[in-house]
Amino acid sequence: MTTTTGTGTSPRALARQRRRASVARFWRQYRAERAGLYGLTALALCALLALFAPLFVGSDVSSVTDAPGRPMQSPSAEFPLGTDQFGRDLLGLVVWGSRVSLLVGLLAAVLSVAIGTLIGVTAGHFRGWYATVMMRITDWFLVMPTLVLAIALATVMSRSLTTTVVAIGVTTWPTTARLVRAQTLAVETRPYIERARALGGGHWHIMSRHVLPNVMPLVLAQTTLIISSAILAEATLAFLGLGDPTVVSWGGLLQDAREAGAVSAGDWWYLVPPGIAIAVVALAFTLCGRAVESVLNPRLGVSR
Repeated sequence: MTTTTGTGTSPRALARQRRRASVARFWRQYRAERAGLYGLTALALCALLALFAPLFVGSDVSSVTDAPGRPMQSPSAEFPLGTDQFGRDLLGLVVWGSRVSLLVGLLAAVLSVAIGTLIGVTAGHFRGWYATVMMRITDWFLVMPTLVLAIALATVMSRSLTTTVVAIGVTTWPTTARLVRAQTLAVETRPYIERARALGGGHWHIMSRHVLPNVMPLVLAQTTLIISSAILAEATLAFLGLGDPTVVSWGGLLQDAREAGAVSAGDWWYLVPPGIAIAVVALAFTLCGRAVESVLNPRLGVSR
């Protein structure tokens, strides 16, 4: 039997109303962050472009044997961004490469945040020798250059998108772990945590029902910030020749341009478009992350 409150509304309905009100309040505050809106608009356009890329350019855009133009043609009406060393349309390659770059960035960021959140919450909750060991491991990853670790992993593993995602994800989690642990320690000093323990709440109940919901705003903001770093890391690995050579990505296009001698030959159209795409998407995610952080983090949010 469904219980109702004094107003005749069930607890589930009240919970849904509170969630809707929370989302509406978040959106009102987010809209006040103009830079965040610019970043969100740019990301929405990039996401739509990547999602509908097969309709715009076709899946055969990366084919070398069916290239429509001559190698290294400068921009023209037929090829607005010119052609690459094989005669392929660079505009189509940049559009198609957005699918891989965005996908790898998102997956690597999710993996990184998942590892960091798990270690941060458990280390903040259990403390003792477990927290000491986890934090020393975290400190070791923090002092090691992230890019060097990612290159080492990508070198010893097979060259694939999965390798790129794993190499980025398992080397960029320490910052999230430190932030989440600090927030977990702050949450567990609150009175309702003591009441939950007194009522018999176990470790899993406290971490999943009380701690995790309170650290999720920080996790969400951290995710949007890490995505931009993950996209840059993917482009770096691909530029160094450690990405999957069978797929088209923005970093892979820069690597192809370097191998084709575009820098010394002055073929700017081979270098500039993928570089600008990487910069725009990374900046857009950073703007969104800063806006989300200022809205969700009580210490940064300012009423206007």
